[in-house]
Amino acid sequence: MNLTRIQAIFMKDYKEFSRNYAVSTMVLLPLIMAFFYNQTGVDSMQGYFLPINLAFVAVTSFVQCCLIAEEKERNTLRSLMLSPATLFDILLGKSLLVFSISFVTILLSIYIVGYNPANWLIIGIVLFLSAVFYIGLGTLCALFTKTILEASVAILPIMLIFSFGPFAILLSEKYPIMQLAEWLPSAQIVLLAESIEQAYTASDILVPIITLLVWSIIIWAFTIVLYKKRMVD
Repeated sequence: MNLTRIQAIFMKDYKEFSRNYAVSTMVLLPLIMAFFYNQTGVDSMQGYFLPINLAFVAVTSFVQCCLIAEEKERNTLRSLMLSPATLFDILLGKSLLVFSISFVTILLSIYIVGYNPANWLIIGIVLFLSAVFYIGLGTLCALFTKTILEASVAILPIMLIFSFGPFAILLSEKYPIMQLAEWLPSAQIVLLAESIEQAYTASDILVPIITLLVWSIIIWAFTIVLYKKRMVD
């Protein structure tokens, strides 16, 4: 791991992010929704986590996808792949900015919407694992596309699917097939958050955490494989 290279990649992404207003303004979406839900007096866990899950898909995945796709479009990502920087240096450097922005956005959304979890440590763990997953999702989507326009379109259905989990919980009684969506990361966070607000067992905590960990491992395994494939295309 080379900290100098990671910092250089981080600063390069920061400059691209600050110049691209179409991408940087996505940070405002979850904050606006959190403010709206706060004004309507939301008191359900689905309502609390709607802006949080929106931050994951609209900020974490979308911004990561667009930043990498923009580098592919300009052919600067290939130069970075062929540079002395290692795979870990590049992926960590490309993820740090989005992780930092997501962290701040999610904390602000939690504060604005008025959510006060019973256990901050457990919520912090699942939010961290979720961020790792959604960064990997955005990276994977960007590697599949060639331009920032393609990436912006391709990430939309993925964002819709992975933000649908909490709503599927409400529909699962009427449509049993919807029970499958309860295993989506967005739904697992809500289920865990509901559990810690009352008497809970170890399985109530471990199952969502392990589920998020498995999702993260799978998505990053595909991302690394595709990344190495793009190096020799």
